Amino acid sequence: MTNRIKLLFSFLAIGISLCTFGQILQPVEWDSKIEKVSETEYDVILKASIDKGWYIYSQKSSGGFAPTTIFEFKNKEGNYETVGETIEPIVPPKYDKIFEEDVIKFDVLVEFKQRVKLLNPDLNLIEVYVEYQTCNDEKCIPGDYTFNVTLDGSEIQIEEATVDQRSQQLSAELDLNIKGWDKYKAQTVEEQSDFSIFILGFLGGLIALLTPCVFPMIPLTVSFFTKSSGDSKKGMFNSILYGVFIFLIYALLSIPFHLLDSLDPGILNNISTNVTLNIIFFIIFIGFAFSFFGYYELTLPQSWSAAMDSKANRIGGFIGIFFMALTLAIVSFSCTGPILGTLLGSSLTADGGARQLTMGMSGFGLALALPFTLFAMFPKWLNSLPKSGGWLNTVKVVLGFIELGLALKFLSNADLVEHWGLLKREVFIGLWILIALGLVLYLFGKIKFPHDGPIAKLSKIRITTAILCLAFAIYLIPGLTNTKYANLKLLSGFPPPLFYSLYDKTSECPLDLNCYKDLEVGLAQAKQQDKPILLDFTGWACVNCRKMEEQVWSTSDVYEILSEDYVIISLYVDDKKKLPKDKQFQYLRQNGTVKAIETVGDKWATLQTINFQNNSQPYYVLLNHDLELLNTTNAYEPDADAFYDWLKIGLDNFNE
Repeated sequence: MTNRIKLLFSFLAIGISLCTFGQILQPVEWDSKIEKVSETEYDVILKASIDKGWYIYSQKSSGGFAPTTIFEFKNKEGNYETVGETIEPIVPPKYDKIFEEDVIKFDVLVEFKQRVKLLNPDLNLIEVYVEYQTCNDEKCIPGDYTFNVTLDGSEIQIEEATVDQRSQQLSAELDLNIKGWDKYKAQTVEEQSDFSIFILGFLGGLIALLTPCVFPMIPLTVSFFTKSSGDSKKGMFNSILYGVFIFLIYALLSIPFHLLDSLDPGILNNISTNVTLNIIFFIIFIGFAFSFFGYYELTLPQSWSAAMDSKANRIGGFIGIFFMALTLAIVSFSCTGPILGTLLGSSLTADGGARQLTMGMSGFGLALALPFTLFAMFPKWLNSLPKSGGWLNTVKVVLGFIELGLALKFLSNADLVEHWGLLKREVFIGLWILIALGLVLYLFGKIKFPHDGPIAKLSKIRITTAILCLAFAIYLIPGLTNTKYANLKLLSGFPPPLFYSLYDKTSECPLDLNCYKDLEVGLAQAKQQDKPILLDFTGWACVNCRKMEEQVWSTSDVYEILSEDYVIISLYVDDKKKLPKDKQFQYLRQNGTVKAIETVGDKWATLQTINFQNNSQPYYVLLNHDLELLNTTNAYEPDADAFYDWLKIGLDNFNE
């Protein structure tokens, strides 16, 4: 197993730590130097300076889940060759709290040395790429760096990105020079527990097990492993290994999204609010729904599964079992694909992004893998499995109705960001009611789809599910009204916000509170009213923002203190409204790249990153008129009492 693959596996173990990607952290700085050994040999020395409390890891695997540091010497034209291995300091293993094992890791300062031998005497530049992870006792951050090392010690002239004087001036205006960081250290509250995301993915996997593409495979596969080997213990081991490979295949599918996230921490937020992508997801989910209804099947090319099956039979052993697991993933795509698409789309349009996707995919893979392992361990259980039949198609159709409801969420995201007014809150809820009632009619046999057979008798499960769907439709009905009961707290974040309504509202702010969507106007009002400021970084497509507003802000104590004692400035980081031409500019990031500030959302997202080193939403800051912090910053806090206490401390500090 190569180090690069080991690094990919390590991402699975640290999915929970990736919640800090919202913060812009760079705990490691790299430098390089060259030492001449002879006319043809040089030592390339790569030095890492590491912030206090952080570590990077050895190139050598500990045998557990801890990551390794990987150096890649770019030498496509064969101008030199490396001599021996890259040398690192010899240090004893230390216990690591993140990975709960003894590992070799380095802190403060570490040097890696690689000797190279020239094959081309005219060579002067050596390019080295390093992949690494830096961790403290609470979290890990992946990183990479490219060295351009000259053998004669000269500096490489790299053209630096520049912006004009006007852009520099407008960029400077985004720096608010927030005061009080020495007194109040920023805190980040986890938006949603990774365990809950894992459980949702696990439930999705359990649902996938009950589809016609997967369920019949369980007894066939388990019987194959337990009987073909002739050795019950070996058959059990192979079946368990088969389940492990299924889990890894699905978990590893999320890795590319972590790489996107590490390149630009805001990229997944941009994906989640991108109008085009949300519309594409809407169309795809509609396609998934009609596939589940039985009008057609979505399958991967048959040649893929045939090729995988052929390799599994030809190779055998561990690798053969892996290809068998991959074959299952491919042939079951028509049933698992829509569920995976739901997981992918929901994760990318949520605030946890890649982290949530890893946890969800891991849960999905575990649920799919468990039966193959458990039934191999306890083969008598196979006799208790229900027989395949029409009920499997019923499961698919029910999932089709669910896909329709989820499709509307993506269309709603695009509608909110662009302010089209197509799916106001009441329209959205009304469509969900129709979908729920359609599912009720189907379960009672009043609606048929292509693969449905005659229903001799309604089963208890079918009747119970229909009653639950009817109850859900009834629960939604108050959402169509203009009353206090319209706040459907159990669904906060899924329908459009309360103020995005067909009814006339006193303001376009959450819960009819007074708020300002421009920073300068809000600051002026705060000074005039002599009130502290709640700076609310939010988003039109932000699920957790809606949960905070409709479940926490709506409680009596929080609502009262917000309405009477604070000036709310809500800055929507995904607002696609174009800035006036004279207000558009180029922002030069610290990493040397340039970001075009063209929309209102671009401006507020960049302002948040510059001043608070954070780009996740919701994100709350309490300030006085002089832009001094009144309390620690806050994020997703579902405990209304805790959020009220936080606001109260800020108010008391303002009054003092």
